[in-house]
Amino acid sequence: MTSHLQADADPDRWVAIRGRGFTGGRHRKAAIRMLLSTAGLGQGQPGSGVLNFLANRAVRAGLRRADGRFLAWSWREDPSALAALAQVQELTPHLRAARASMPMEYDDTENFSNPHLGVGEKLVMADPTHARTPFATYTWDTGSQLITLHAVSPDKERFLLFVPALDELARTLRWIEDLEVGESNVLRLPPA
Repeated sequence: MTSHLQADADPDRWVAIRGRGFTGGRHRKAAIRMLLSTAGLGQGQPGSGVLNFLANRAVRAGLRRADGRFLAWSWREDPSALAALAQVQELTPHLRAARASMPMEYDDTENFSNPHLGVGEKLVMADPTHARTPFATYTWDTGSQLITLHAVSPDKERFLLFVPALDELARTLRWIEDLEVGESNVLRLPPA
């Protein structure tokens, strides 16, 4: 087993989106539709059917070959209400530059503690009067990696009701590094 992301999503609230099989198919399709809508491409627009097909294939392939670097969930009760995506990325100079050049409104974060990853940042953008789709992002900078949980919902009225469940999911997220005896002389301790 290699290093990988792991989380303990409450099965009464979340359906894991997987790359294969029929399980979670309805939830996967709803999550892809939500993500396409946040990219500004709605159903019925020219090319939306083809892009939806391609995005669906890309997500399935990505989940199959993600190497433990990507997890996705959909809200069990209403798959069109909420999608959450967790990923780990290497902190390259390009990624650091992209984060540094984000709009100023993205600076409005609060500290968020995770027992496995330490203190990170939480950003909730959910103004019901704004045209933007509501979202929440949780971020941890480990020094060499950026671990994020990003959740999006088209439901501006209910989005803030989902935040406690997102907080709960975010607190279970962790990066598991598997080391064999003799592979390293570094002892890894959990964050204080």
